[in-house]
Amino acid sequence: MIAVFVNCATILAGCIVGLLFAKKIPQKVTDSIQLACGLVSFVMGVQMSFKYQNVVYLALALILGGIVGTLLDIDGKILQFGKFLERVFMKKNADVGERGIGSDGEAGKTHEGSFFASLERVSAKAEPEPRSQDGALRGVPAEGVGGNGEAIAAEGETSPSFEKGRPQKNFAYAFLNASVLFCVGAMAIVGSFKAGIEHDYSIIFLKSILDGFISIGFAVAMGVGTAFSVIAIFFYQGSLTLLSVLIAPYVSEQMIAELTGSGGALIILIGINLMGIKKVKTANYLPAVLFSVIFVLCQPYVKNLLSI
Repeated sequence: MIAVFVNCATILAGCIVGLLFAKKIPQKVTDSIQLACGLVSFVMGVQMSFKYQNVVYLALALILGGIVGTLLDIDGKILQFGKFLERVFMKKNADVGERGIGSDGEAGKTHEGSFFASLERVSAKAEPEPRSQDGALRGVPAEGVGGNGEAIAAEGETSPSFEKGRPQKNFAYAFLNASVLFCVGAMAIVGSFKAGIEHDYSIIFLKSILDGFISIGFAVAMGVGTAFSVIAIFFYQGSLTLLSVLIAPYVSEQMIAELTGSGGALIILIGINLMGIKKVKTANYLPAVLFSVIFVLCQPYVKNLLSI
């Protein structure tokens, strides 16, 4: 498990560095960093997706995975979990800001805010929201009524709003995309198996270095939610490491290839999101990874049936 802790630590360190310097970076540079992160994610995804051995498995996995994920609304559920984490870890910071000066005339104590809430406050850029001449926010109908006559919800959607061709910072959105990016991939799977069975940590250590640098850019572009992806990494890679002895006999080169292919497709979707090309509910395609495993496991039995 030491490799898992190292991986989580490097991502946290990268996020802290990114958040500390985020406020000092001009918005146009932040935008370029986000575009670069999206482009790198896209290139990584394309490279990984071509690792597949059977294009039929890849196509069926993505189609069936997308259908199942959409019906289960996996993306929405993960975003809800991200919002839950935001309420738990960032609530104290909000309470301090609302309280301001106490009844005793003393300023509210800032130490009650959580560590990550403090980082978010440090990294936040004070940008005035655009308003029209009558003082109302541009693009927002007056009196809380939408263009279709329905009342606007008190809380916005957890999915990011797109402005000027780029998604805005969103805690839950950052948590979701970073979790998928850092967990999906051959290095996470093979590295966990080698760490658990052979006590060889070299692959996970290499992954940790790469994840650490990527997390800097993600934290600058998407915010503090990136840091909480370590929760998903800890449980995912930790489970693979602990169960590696039991799982290893069923893991073949073809399975890793198909997993890498479907995982690469998910990372392409993350890149599309970050570059602001289109809003895609990436997590709804996570079942594609499971379908890739099922197809490879069922392949011998299907061949036996066809040979009869």
